[in-house]
Amino acid sequence: MIAVYFLILVGGIVRTTGSGMGCPDWPKCFGSVIPPTNVDQLPANYQDIYLQKRIAKNERFVATLEKLGFSETANQIANDKSILIEQEFNPVKTWIEYINRLIGVLIGFFIILTVWKSFPLWKQDKWIPILSVAALVLVLFQGWIGSLVVSTNLLHWMITFHMMLAILQVMLLIYLYHRAGNLQTGKGVEMDVPSKIEWILISALILMLVQVILGTQVREEIDQISASLGNMMRGTWIEQLGLPFFIHRSFSLILLGVHLLYFFWAFKYVLRKSSITLWSQLLMILVILEIATGIGMAYFAIPAFLQPLHLLLGTLIVGVQYLLILQLREHKQYRLKIN
Repeated sequence: MIAVYFLILVGGIVRTTGSGMGCPDWPKCFGSVIPPTNVDQLPANYQDIYLQKRIAKNERFVATLEKLGFSETANQIANDKSILIEQEFNPVKTWIEYINRLIGVLIGFFIILTVWKSFPLWKQDKWIPILSVAALVLVLFQGWIGSLVVSTNLLHWMITFHMMLAILQVMLLIYLYHRAGNLQTGKGVEMDVPSKIEWILISALILMLVQVILGTQVREEIDQISASLGNMMRGTWIEQLGLPFFIHRSFSLILLGVHLLYFFWAFKYVLRKSSITLWSQLLMILVILEIATGIGMAYFAIPAFLQPLHLLLGTLIVGVQYLLILQLREHKQYRLKIN
C-alpha cells in the first residue's frame, strides 16, 4: 500500500518533468532491460522505429475498442495526430520514467507476496485471498493501461483513467489491510457513534474523488499551456486557465467545510484516544496541507515540486477517508451485535 502511494508520487514527478514518453516502448525501454544513457547507443532512425511500433499497438487497441462497442473513442484515437509525434531521446527523462516502471514492478512482487500470504487465511476469511487475487489482477490491468498510455503518447483521458485505477488499487489494499487486521485485533472499546458521522464522511469521499477528477482536468490544461509556451513563462499559466480551474479552486472551500463538520462531530462523539480520532486528526492535517499546496501553486507560478506533492496529498486524503469509513462501519456493526 505504501509502495502504491510512493508510485503515485513518482508518477506525479514523471508528469511534472514531462518524462512520460522517456521510454517510447513498454515494458522494455528503448528495447532494453536497462535503458541507454546516450543517444549514440541508439540507431540513427530510432524515432521512426518506435513510432511504427506504437502505431501498430494502437491499431490493435483501436480494433479492440471497436469490438467492445466504443467506436467513437476508437475513432478519436485513430485520428489523433498528436499520437504520431515522437520525442527525442533525453537521458534524464528516460531514467525518470524507467524508475517509475521499476517501482511498478516492485508493487507487482509485493502483491504476489500478499496473495501467497493470504491463502492460509481461507478458512478464517475467504474474502481476503479472493480480494488479494483481485488486487493482483488489477495491478496487471494497470500495467497494461500504462503501456497504452505510452503507445497513445500520453492521451489526457488515458492518464486520468490510469490515475483513477491507482486510487482504486489503494482502496482495495486498504480494505485488505483493514479486514486482515481484524483477524488478530479486538474490536476495541464500544462507542455510540451516530450514523451521520459516517454519512458526512462518505459525502466527503465522493466530493474528494470529484475534486481529484477536476484536478486532472486542470492538469491537462496546464500541460497544453506549457507545451504551447515551450515550458516557459510559468507566471502566466494560471491566468490562462479556464473554467475547470475556478471550479477546482472553489470546490476546495466546500471540501474544507464538509471536513470541518465531520471533525466537529467526530470530536464530539468519538473517544479521544481511539484510532478513529487519531486518523481524523491526520485527515484534517492532510486537507489543510492539500489546500495550502493548491494556494502555493496558484500564487507562486505553479512550482514544479508542489505538483506531485499536491497529487499525493489528494490520494492520501481519499485513502484516510476510506479507512475511517471502514472503522466507523465496524464500530456500528459491533454495537448492533452487542445490543
